[in-house]
Amino acid sequence: MDRFYLVCTYLLAAVLGLCVGSFLNVLIYRLPRGMNIAKPGSHCTVCREPIRWYDNIPVISYLVLRGKCRHCGTKISPRYMIVELLNCLFWVACVWRFYAYGWGVLIVCSITVSMLLTAFFTDLEHMMIPDSVNGIIGLCAIAAFILQICGIGTEVSWQDRLWGLLAGGGSFLLIYFIVLLVIRREGLGLGDVKLMTGVGLLLGWRSTVLAIAFACILASFYALAKKAGRGKREEKSLKTDEETAEEKERKNEFPFAPFLTTAAAVCLFFGEQICTAYTNLFL
Repeated sequence: MDRFYLVCTYLLAAVLGLCVGSFLNVLIYRLPRGMNIAKPGSHCTVCREPIRWYDNIPVISYLVLRGKCRHCGTKISPRYMIVELLNCLFWVACVWRFYAYGWGVLIVCSITVSMLLTAFFTDLEHMMIPDSVNGIIGLCAIAAFILQICGIGTEVSWQDRLWGLLAGGGSFLLIYFIVLLVIRREGLGLGDVKLMTGVGLLLGWRSTVLAIAFACILASFYALAKKAGRGKREEKSLKTDEETAEEKERKNEFPFAPFLTTAAAVCLFFGEQICTAYTNLFL
């Protein structure tokens, strides 16, 4: 009977994950633009024609319509289907990882990974993380903290979660002000600070430190690849326009949240196991 319930939970997570993923696409598009997430209903952003329910079925409708609007033929970004599939996979993974800890932990972690996914794409496309997204991540972290105090939680103690809050939010806030003082402008967004405050409380200090290190490594590889690619393009270019120092600095900028959210998601699932395996090497 327990196996039957588990299978049903997997199926429910997959279906709900797809549906919630469709809603995340609404958040990714509308929140950075300051739009109402409820009104108007789903519509084509070009011809403004309302999208019928049968054209709004996650993944299936995108494949049937071949990634185009039924009315005007405008191409629809594959990001819509990617977000739906990723959220489905994340929710199924949450069942696999957190089902044994109870429904409370499972729901909190499922909502968290959905918000991390939303933050990933909003920062990737708009270089910003909506406060509402960071707020939900923070609420999920508080819920996990309360569950831990009540004896319903993962292997991360509530004390470790408090230290994680300081490790994540405190360190990023310190970096924010240091960079602001040195270069006289933001080098790290406050959205990243708010994100890591919630993530730190959720993951605990060990996984938070690991997530920050992992994110920095990923960002470093990306920055090197970006610099190498830009260097090749500049060699091929025949333009002789001189760029100001500020313009060059702007070209070097890139969103950091995609790396932070990726690292946070990995550490949510495997952080404590990785940290334990690492410390055991020296014991």
